[in-house]
Parts: sequence; structure tokens; C-alpha cells
Amino acid sequence: MSLKTALLSRLAGYWTSQTRLKRGRSRAEKQRLAKGLPHRIDWFHDAADPYSHLLAQLLPALAARYDVEIIAHLVNPPADWAAPERRQLDDYARIDAARLAARGGLAFTDPGAQPTPARIADAEAALAGAVAAGTVLETAAAIGAALWAGTAIDTALPRAADAAAIKTAGDARRETLGHYLGATLHYGGEWVWGIDRLHYLEERLASLGARRPGAPNAPLYTQPEVPAPGAAPRQPGLVIDWYPSFRSPYTYIAADRVQALADAYGAELRLRFVLPMVMRSLPVPPMKRNYITLDVAREAHRLELPFGRIADPVGRPVERGYALLPWAIAQGRGHDYATAFLRGVFAQGIDAGSDGGLRRIVEAAGLDWATAKPQLGNDGWRTEAEANRREMMALGLWGVPSFRVGDVAVWGQDRLWVIEAELQRLAALGSPR
Repeated sequence: MSLKTALLSRLAGYWTSQTRLKRGRSRAEKQRLAKGLPHRIDWFHDAADPYSHLLAQLLPALAARYDVEIIAHLVNPPADWAAPERRQLDDYARIDAARLAARGGLAFTDPGAQPTPARIADAEAALAGAVAAGTVLETAAAIGAALWAGTAIDTALPRAADAAAIKTAGDARRETLGHYLGATLHYGGEWVWGIDRLHYLEERLASLGARRPGAPNAPLYTQPEVPAPGAAPRQPGLVIDWYPSFRSPYTYIAADRVQALADAYGAELRLRFVLPMVMRSLPVPPMKRNYITLDVAREAHRLELPFGRIADPVGRPVERGYALLPWAIAQGRGHDYATAFLRGVFAQGIDAGSDGGLRRIVEAAGLDWATAKPQLGNDGWRTEAEANRREMMALGLWGVPSFRVGDVAVWGQDRLWVIEAELQRLAALGSPR
């Protein structure tokens, strides 16, 4: 390993550590108290984003539970670099939000298409009017409900003529604080996206004594634990297709759970590896990369997984890793090898671009390095990775990790509960697909 790789890995380890997180929180709280400020949350709302609509439904309850000041900012949809497959993103977000709403007891039904530009503009004007009137927290969910249901937005609500300017200001504030999406909250140097991460903000506010007397202790939305305990014998024909990338930290923190899920239901786990987005000419700018890394660190800590000693495997390390993956799968060690690679580059600072580093990974997977090394000259994995990418795209997905069981396909390590629900449904039918 080079000195540069070792140094960067150590720096990443500190940057993603609980030590740095706690110091940052302590510093933010001291500054807040010194200035005599309330617990102030910046809320970024995108009218045409279904995840924003879900979050808007929970924010009044958040304000009721905690002594906070919520400052609303209207924003535009993310820039092209943050939504490289915008049509697919919009279509998938509606489907995903409908599942999430059902899981969280919220209201959203996928209408099958985005609202028209005219209706979005009317919703934004009503939201901007509510921001000006100081009533947006109380009215945003109702405005969103009408927008997505295709019904008239309350004509009694005042409309603001400068919604575009208000969104531009919201975009600028969001960028200054370091994010790019709607359905986001910023508090004291930290971001949470959507209802999935809201519990982190609640935990922090509670730790600061901001919970109001008598407010419930249970979070507004709880991430499901996956898989359910237990194991089952192999069920012929029951398959989980897993679309991982060796440069995706979210793939790393999903690896053990997707294998446990397969074991719990007797399913075969098939690895459909794809090239990382940046190696498919899809941009991942620093703002996005920084948020992802810190979000994964937070999730990894919750899941009690080591994370942070990162040796970025982009480029040659990924290619070398993939050159060995078909061979490892043929040896019956595909998942062991994938997990060892991901753990090595995201938790142990192993340089997979070096023979010494890759050997550590191979041997950690229970494979023989002398047998593995000649496989590095094989280039057939490229055809397989491209076929997997096309298959994934045909499912309406483009990011990793993604998963499929039968006709159900999802994107994200925090959507394994959808896959488990489909496994349970198929098990109940007694006809795995």
C-alpha cells in the first residue's frame, strides 16, 4: 500500500468516526447556546418530489414533539448531475414512496405519472404563499395531497407571484449547507434525508433535552429490521438477484443482510455485479460523495458494522476485483469474496489495486491466491457486468445496491424489507418464482 493510500484511509477513518461526529455536535450546541438561538432546523421541500410530500406529513408531529424552530425553503428538483436518469428516478420515486407511505402509515398513492407543470407551478405558488404567511408547516401536506391526487388545491390559500425566486434562494441555501435533494433537513451541521433518516434527528434532539414533556419516545418512523429471525431449507426456484458495485459503500452495508435474508427464506442469492456509476460515465460530484459517505457511516454504526478506513477502489482496483468475481462464484465463494472485498476497501483500508492487498481479500474469503492470481488476466467479466447493467436498467433501476425477487425490484440497502415482504408472500403461496 502506498503512503498516500494509507494516509487518506486514516483521514477517512477519522472523518467518518463517532469521535468526530460527537465533537461536531458538541461544538454546534455550544455555538447555539452562546448565540441564544433555538433548535433551528432548515427544511428543504420540493413540491414535485413524493419523498418531500411524505416528510411534510410528519413535520407537524416533529414540531409538536420537540422544542424546535423549522425554517422552510422551497427548492427545485435536483440538478442533472444528481439525477442522471431523471425519468426513471421520477417513476421509481413514486413507486417507492407509495410503499414507504404504506409502511409508515402515511398517505400517498402513485398516480402513474408526474403532475403537470401547470399543477406543480400552482402548488409551488401556494407553498410560497404559505411560507410568506408562516403557515407552510400546517398546509404543505394538504397542498401536496391535492397535487398528487389531481384535485384542486385550495383556492382560499394565497398564491405568491415570486415562487421561482423563492426556490432559487432555497437552492442557494441548500448548496451553501452542502446538499442537493429535496425532502432534506439540516440541523447543527448534519443532514437527514426523508422519513428513513428522521429518527437520527429525533435521537439528537432528545439527547439535547429538546423533547417536550409528555412527548412519545418512539420515533415517528422506524426502519424495519431485516431479516426476520430464523432459517429455512433451500426452496427450489426462489432467487434473490443482487446488483452490487464494488465501489458502493451502501452495497457493503447491505452485503451481510442480503445473505442473511436469503438464508432465512431458503433463497438462492445471485450476484449481478455492475460497474460503479462513475465508471459508467455517471457523475458523482464531491457534494454527493461526501453526503453518501457520512450517511453510510451513520447507518454502519447503527448496524454495528466497521466502516471508515476507506481505500477508494475506483478504476483499476474494481476491475481487478471483478476479474476474480466470476471465478469466486464458480468456487462457491462469490458472496464471501464480495464481502471480503467490500469490507477490505471500506473498513480496513486495503488497497485492492495492489497484489498484496488483493491477496489479503482473496484469502479472507477462504480462497487460494496462487489459483486466483492467473484469473486477473481474464476480461470476460466486462461482458457479464454490462449484461447485468442492462438487466438492472430494464427493471427501472440504475443505482446500487438493487435487489429483485420475482416481479419486485427495489433500490437501496434500506429497502430490503420490501424484498422480505415479497419472499413472505411467495412462501405463503407455496410457489416461489
